Amino acid sequence: MPTISVFYGIVIQMFWNEHAPPHFHALYGEFEALIDIRQLQVIRGYLPRRALNLVLDWAELHQQELLEDWELCKLLKQPKPITPLK
Repeated sequence: MPTISVFYGIVIQMFWNEHAPPHFHALYGEFEALIDIRQLQVIRGYLPRRALNLVLDWAELHQQELLEDWELCKLLKQPKPITPLK
């Protein structure tokens, strides 16, 4: 699973040829959540509140880039890195 961004101990990844809806995986320590890119909400899993807020803020800033990476992954191509939250 390619890593597309890392910030504040949070790792953002996408699988190739993944199921709909368009989403990414956010990992923080022992926690993992799947985040819907279009709705910017948790589909499955859990992140602590502070980590989740950081992930959602970052995803809102990079929503179009995330959708472009989703399309690349559907085509089994390497997604592009996305600037981390600062």
